[in-house]
Amino acid sequence: MSSDTPGGTLVVAEGPGGPAGWDQDTAFARAVLSQDRIAVAELDMDLRVVRTNAAFDALRPDGCGDDWLRDLPGSGIHGTVRGFMTEVADTGSPVIAAEYPFGADRVLSLTCVRLGDPLGVPVGIAIAAIEVTERYRAQQRLSTAYRSAIEIGDSLDVMHSARDLVAVLVPALGDLACVDFPDDVLQGRDPPLGYPGVEASAPRRVAVRSADGVWPRELTQMGERTPAVPESPEVAPLVVGEVIVADAALLREIMGHDPRLIARYMPEGMRGSLGCPLYHRGRFYGFASVYRTQNPAPFDEADIKLMQDLCHRAALAVDNAFRFTREHHTAVVLQQSLLPPSASESAAAETAGTYLPAAGSVSVGGDWFDTFPLSSLRIALVVGDVIGHGLQATATMARLRTAVQTLADLDLPPDELLMRLDDLVQRMMAEAEEADTLGASCLFALYDPVTRVCQMASAGHPPPAVVLPDGSAEYLAVAPGPTLGVGDNPFEVFTTTLPPGSVLALYTDGLIRRDDDTADAEAGLLASLGRLVRAGEPLDRIGAELIAGHPAHEYPDDDVTLLLARTRAVAEESTSMWEYPADPAAVHDARADVNAQLAAWGLVEQAFATELIVSELVTNAVRYAGGPIVLRLIRDRVLVCEVTDPSNTQPRLRRALNTDEGGRGLFLIAQLATRWGCRYGARGKTIWTEQALAP
Repeated sequence: MSSDTPGGTLVVAEGPGGPAGWDQDTAFARAVLSQDRIAVAELDMDLRVVRTNAAFDALRPDGCGDDWLRDLPGSGIHGTVRGFMTEVADTGSPVIAAEYPFGADRVLSLTCVRLGDPLGVPVGIAIAAIEVTERYRAQQRLSTAYRSAIEIGDSLDVMHSARDLVAVLVPALGDLACVDFPDDVLQGRDPPLGYPGVEASAPRRVAVRSADGVWPRELTQMGERTPAVPESPEVAPLVVGEVIVADAALLREIMGHDPRLIARYMPEGMRGSLGCPLYHRGRFYGFASVYRTQNPAPFDEADIKLMQDLCHRAALAVDNAFRFTREHHTAVVLQQSLLPPSASESAAAETAGTYLPAAGSVSVGGDWFDTFPLSSLRIALVVGDVIGHGLQATATMARLRTAVQTLADLDLPPDELLMRLDDLVQRMMAEAEEADTLGASCLFALYDPVTRVCQMASAGHPPPAVVLPDGSAEYLAVAPGPTLGVGDNPFEVFTTTLPPGSVLALYTDGLIRRDDDTADAEAGLLASLGRLVRAGEPLDRIGAELIAGHPAHEYPDDDVTLLLARTRAVAEESTSMWEYPADPAAVHDARADVNAQLAAWGLVEQAFATELIVSELVTNAVRYAGGPIVLRLIRDRVLVCEVTDPSNTQPRLRRALNTDEGGRGLFLIAQLATRWGCRYGARGKTIWTEQALAP
């Protein structure tokens, strides 16, 4: 053979009259054919075997002829074996290290070149074959392990990350694997910087895995603390995050030949082990170990590299889980601090709110509920859902909740309140860098315990449910307007009269959202609500059972908010109403009627202040508004005095100068009343005051 390869063909010398290098080429060819480590075969141009060596014959499967390699059914990256042999013979382009399966589960690496005579005429091909079954299996095993490593840390939970890690280590590297976490990790605290030392760490075992599904009883079990091992030069690599490779003898030496430690750390029949700390950003998050008890092969450099990569990814996942947990906890604390008390009592209703933050890999959202008193013993009920999750959604929720309370204090009707709130959201969107991340749905309800009328309007929110005192349950036909931030569309007011003892349920879509059928979820919610109300359960228990019984409670991907309100009514004997013409004499009549009514109610102590308030309000109505003038008193925990007139003029409180003859009426009212204000109706306005009553 010659080293010259014109056209990709290996030139072969012939006969004693050939080139001067014939003797050397012949000796080389004989050496190649006589060695028994690399299988070599020569084939003619018709792909028939001319000569082989013993190593090639040893590869031949049982029952196959000399042409077994050419007739292999398998294919590789270069096509079938026959195909790539033909291509080499025709073109002269060699094929190097092409892998082909053969037999049951074996793999060959084939190298093929074309042979030529001294004139360059092709005379055949030569093939060198090496069995690479073990290398192929190792590559496949490592490839599978790296693909599986992507799943480590998907759950953003430290315990899940530990279980994901051992699931990759077995069977990728061994048949036993475990992970230990220090208390800082388990209790949600950032571990200190640096390795704490084997004697000081005393971590707890949090995940184990065995190839046969049975964890050896002599080893440290799940939930148990791993015993401390003595300091030694053999464990020094842990300080810098390196892998410790140990066989049985070295592991016994690391354990100081202590039988108790050996039993807890070394499984029976151990052939080798790998131990690697979980480090990220200089913090020690835990320790992972893998053992081989069945496979006698020692761990190689590829195994060590895989162990380091897997542990690094697991440490990164634990760190991410810590950061997510801290942000989630901060958002939950902020969200709950911004919500009102879960239960409230008033003359209008008894309320109970329940808030369940999103769990799993989803950050807390911007759901909120609210309930607060308004003028004349009325109560506002609010439920909203902000788009998005995290601190941004929580901050948006806080702004909207404050805006709702401020607008409600102006005694705006529900539809106008939502229109003003929609304007606010549009301004927020104009100021935001990512406008599509803002927006919200909202349901605002207003209940009057005197008239027992409930008005509500919806901005893209699910309809509320009501259970009447007779046990019937239904969804109220509230027409949902566009969500806040859309604009250009008015909101509609839905009005209904609720008998005392009715239970209203306002909620966010997290309570009814299902992957299969929302209609079924709504029907189930209504049935459960009716059953619990008819059973006479307290509102807080009803809310807890509705959320706990919902399938989304186990793995909620959205916040769940529920506000329940049991309506009350002011007794008819606790209200009085009179109507007067726009006549100055009406002031005298109003004072007389009020004094008589307060005496009948036993509120003589409030007579003087109330008489002054009524005198000022009725006098102003007669002078500036005209008639008719309606005076109403409501007695409950406070004494409410209302004067209604047909004017829409806004009363203004100001401090009169010493030289002014008037302008002190509203200032006097503000001093005598606990609260006062003005609200507008379909016709005219109502000025109201509240005075505190003794218990």
